Amino acid sequence: MDGADSSAGQPGPAERSHRSSVSSVGARADVLVYLADDTVVPLAVDNLPSLSAHELHRAIREVLQLPDIALDIFALWLVSPLLEVQLKPKHQPYKLGRQWPELLFRFTDAPGDDVATDEPSLQFRRNVFFPKRRELQIHDEEVLRLLYEEAKGNVLAARYPCDVEDCEALGALVCRVQLGPFQPGQPTACTLREKLGSFLPAHLCKRGHGLFAALRGRGAKAGTSEQGLLNAYRKVQEVVSSDSEHEASLRTHYHAYLTKCHELPYYGCAFFHGEVDKPAQSFVHRGGRKPVTIAISLEGVHVIDNREKHVLLGLRFQELSWDHTSPEEEESVLWLEFDGNNEGTPVNKLLKIYSKQAELMSGLIEYCIELNQASEPAGPPESASGPSSASGSSPPPTQRPQLRRQGSVVCSRIQHLSTIDYVEEGEQIKPVKPKRTTSFFSRQLSLGQGSYTIVQPTESLEQS
Repeated sequence: MDGADSSAGQPGPAERSHRSSVSSVGARADVLVYLADDTVVPLAVDNLPSLSAHELHRAIREVLQLPDIALDIFALWLVSPLLEVQLKPKHQPYKLGRQWPELLFRFTDAPGDDVATDEPSLQFRRNVFFPKRRELQIHDEEVLRLLYEEAKGNVLAARYPCDVEDCEALGALVCRVQLGPFQPGQPTACTLREKLGSFLPAHLCKRGHGLFAALRGRGAKAGTSEQGLLNAYRKVQEVVSSDSEHEASLRTHYHAYLTKCHELPYYGCAFFHGEVDKPAQSFVHRGGRKPVTIAISLEGVHVIDNREKHVLLGLRFQELSWDHTSPEEEESVLWLEFDGNNEGTPVNKLLKIYSKQAELMSGLIEYCIELNQASEPAGPPESASGPSSASGSSPPPTQRPQLRRQGSVVCSRIQHLSTIDYVEEGEQIKPVKPKRTTSFFSRQLSLGQGSYTIVQPTESLEQS
C-alpha cells in the first residue's frame, strides 16, 4: 500500500461483498482470483503468506496461457464494496488482506460494523499505468477479451460516463459479441428490451413516467431505447474471414470496443471517492456537498458527478497544480488549482475535494507525472524548433481538441462547482498550509506550451 505504485478508490462494477479469495491457509492454500467477467481462476499455491503479487500474477498468466505482455497490461487488485487497491509486484496479497480493516479505517468513512464484516477479493484487472496507445498494438484475443470485459463493466456501471450515441455504439458491439452478426428481423426491439441492462447503462434503461420525469431528463434524450440500440447494431461492420470459418474472430469487435472507449478521457483510470462543495444558492442558503468520483490516469484528472453521470472538471497534468492537506492538520482534502475566469477576468481557481483518499490521489498524480516524463523521448525537438513553434500555424499539442457535441458528458461543468477564485497573491486563501512559489502550490508539471499560468493581480476579486 505504501508508495505511489499502488492506487485505491471506490469499488467498481463487480461489487462483491463478503467473498473471500482464500479458502484455506497452510503449507498449501487454495486461492480464488476473479476476472473482469466474474469467472474464477482457482490456484493451489505454497507458502501463501509470503507469496508476492508478482509470483501470483505469473501463476495466473500460466493458467490462462497469456502472452508475456500481460505482465504489463494487468495487475492484481484487492477489491471490496468499500475499497479497491492495485497491488505492487512486491506486495504480499495475503498480508495486505489481513491488514484490510486498518486500510478501511484510514482511507474510508465506513462505519465500524461494515469494516468488521468487509472482506476483499483478489482480482486480475487492467494496470492503471499501462498506456492506452499500447493497447492498440495488442493482437492476442484473450487479452483483448479481458480488457473488453472490464471496459464493458465500467460502461454499464456508468463508471465511464458516455453520451447516449456512444452508449448505443458500444452497446451494439456488445450485441454483436453476445448475439452474433446482425440478421434482419432476428433480434427485434422487444427482444433487446428484455436484456437491455446487458447492453446499456442502467440509468439509460430506466423508463420514467409523467411530466416530472420528462422534464428532468438526466442527460438522456427522450426516446433513447432499444430502437436506437437496434439501429446501431445494424451498422456494426463485419469482417470477412479469409478461411472457411462461418464467423470471423471476435478480436475485431473487442478491438473496436476498446478503440471507442479510448475516446473517453477517463478510460483506464483509478477511481476514488470524494465530495465537493455545491455552489451557494444565496447568502443564507449554503449549497452543501455533492458526492463525486475522482478519476486519475496517465493523462490527467477528472471529477465526475456521481448522480448526474457527467464530468464536472477535466484537467490534464499540464493544466493544474495540486497538493493535499493531511488529517492531522484538518479534514483530509485534495486541492486542485487551475486557470479560469471570473466574469471575463482571468483568475486562478482552487477546487477543494474532501476525501480520506486525498493522500493516495496526490501520490498517484505525482507518480503518473513521473512515468510520463520518464517515457517521453528526449524533448529537444520541441524546444529546438523555436521558430516553427512561434508561427502559430497549429494549436499547442497540450490543447484538447473541440468536442464533437456541445453539452457532452465529457465536457467540464465548472459552473456546477464551488471554487475559490484569486489572483497572484491569494490573500484570501487561508486553509491551505503550503506557501506559493511559482503557483499557490509547488507541486505541478510545467513543461512546454499549455502549462498552468499565474494570473497577475489587476483588481481585488471576491471568492465565488
